[in-house]
Amino acid sequence: MGIDVRQGESARDLEVLTFGLEGETFAVEAESVREILDLVAVTAVPNSRPFVNALINVRGKVVPLADLHIRFGMAPFSQSVDTRVVVIEVPLEGEPTTIGIIADKVFEVTSLAAASMEEAPDIGLKWRREFIAGIGKRDQDFVIILDMEHIFATQGAETVGQPEDDATERH
Repeated sequence: MGIDVRQGESARDLEVLTFGLEGETFAVEAESVREILDLVAVTAVPNSRPFVNALINVRGKVVPLADLHIRFGMAPFSQSVDTRVVVIEVPLEGEPTTIGIIADKVFEVTSLAAASMEEAPDIGLKWRREFIAGIGKRDQDFVIILDMEHIFATQGAETVGQPEDDATERH
């Protein structure tokens, strides 16, 4: 599941689900989304990864629940009437894996034009570049297209602060 943000004939428009985290607009490929749920009962899992520290029941199936707020160095989510769980399927170690991610608010499924997408810049990001598949522009707003496979597969630091904090990992 790679996102091609190159310009030119090989680039394609991308269908995404947009959602909010602390006022920022993020997106995941719409084809990876299985369903969107109201926040359901959560079971904490002791000694688990800090950003994937709970389980939920999705139609009788146990699904890990991730809080991207923690992964991105934000304050843990605060439940509101708009809080949703986006159930996605991500390839991990070659196997499709179902994961729930918490969103402050889900906006819409939309198409981002190939011409509006660019690679993440090397500087100026709050998050590690490898977690960003690209930056799209919709109307006057930027949409951060996440690389969910890298977010869940990457070992090491559980929170992601400024990219400068991780400079030693990139060299």
